[in-house]
Amino acid sequence: MEAVQSLRMAWSAIRAHKLRSALTTLGVVIGIAAVITFVTLGASLQAAVIGDVGGDQPPVVSVWAGPEGAVGSGQGGPGFGAQPVLTEYDIDQLRRLEGIESVDPYGRVATTALEYGGDRVASDGIVAVTPAYLADEPLGDGRVFADGTREAVLNPLAARQFETNATVGSDLTVTLANGSTRTVTVVGILNESTSTGPFEGFSTAPRVYVPVDPFYTDTVTGPTTGEQGRVFRTVSVTATGHGALPDVQDRVRTYLEGDSDAAQLVPSGYVFAVQTNEELVAQIQSLLDQLTGFVTGIALLSLLVGSIGIANIMLVSVTERTREIGIMKAVGAQRRDVLQLFLVEASIIGAIGAILGTLLGVAGGWAATSLLDFPLEFPLEWFGIAVLVGMLVGVLAGLYPAWNASRLDPIESLRYE
Repeated sequence: MEAVQSLRMAWSAIRAHKLRSALTTLGVVIGIAAVITFVTLGASLQAAVIGDVGGDQPPVVSVWAGPEGAVGSGQGGPGFGAQPVLTEYDIDQLRRLEGIESVDPYGRVATTALEYGGDRVASDGIVAVTPAYLADEPLGDGRVFADGTREAVLNPLAARQFETNATVGSDLTVTLANGSTRTVTVVGILNESTSTGPFEGFSTAPRVYVPVDPFYTDTVTGPTTGEQGRVFRTVSVTATGHGALPDVQDRVRTYLEGDSDAAQLVPSGYVFAVQTNEELVAQIQSLLDQLTGFVTGIALLSLLVGSIGIANIMLVSVTERTREIGIMKAVGAQRRDVLQLFLVEASIIGAIGAILGTLLGVAGGWAATSLLDFPLEFPLEWFGIAVLVGMLVGVLAGLYPAWNASRLDPIESLRYE
């Protein structure tokens, strides 16, 4: 039987049972769409994260004390399990090391709510940093706050979370976790809502940035000075240049593991993480690959369901068309012709499902990345893979029914009612 004739006969059989064929195709469509959506979301998330951490960033070393088994292993991400051990004395000593341009502590201030224009929204914390931490961030409006002031910089999502958008010059009321309130003046709004550093988790969430002084109040008695002072969980160290990074990394680690306050405050079983952006990129890439692989694996289960649907419908089709198969064999059709006919029919269903699923997956990926405010990144190789997988699913699912149809005895088939 010629290929064109097989295609024509297979298409006629599909059209003869439109609803059944449509429902069967739907299983493949959903499976392929789920895979495309999730891999697009994964690729877009990686593009956002790698762009934040590994793009044109200054030569930064991220420092914290974390669980020994997690640091450097990719478990939990940057800052996972960080303990408050980095004192103001340590930060001052780090600033004195050769090759270091700046040392910027990063802290979170626990809050319960933010209020602006009579509208009150929930908040689980604001970010306390130095002005230098935001120095390289593009501002859509205004300026960076000054240290020692009650000023704030908002990202666009934070500015838009109220009924009336907060603008430069607006006054926000911050309710702290202890119930007290502080009023801050918005002096700047960032250009983007993506995170400004690895310790923020790389999610596009509303963020309010305030100066460490006077908002960050976590303190400890310094082992070296014996005085009460601020203590931080995480610190960013900026080197004078990318060429100085390896030496700076070694000097920071040597200091921390030596006569530092942090060495005396660090809990048992914790080690110091002193990681460059490149190392953080590799660690985050590993985490994102695992996450993308996991959710894609779940989506592939939908394809398995779709393949079962194709196999089921083809088996039903063989039963319904027993007399037709008998007539085909009686007029000279060979087993391979019958096998070819049913395989082509299953392949068409798989191919249609793959094409429609790809289009739906593209729309789903666009919608998901738009909702999460990620840059859209299409993994084009997956589009070709999706079509091939859809056809392969059709062929494999239709293989047994087709083989079963080709083995039918023509005499018994003609007697079938």
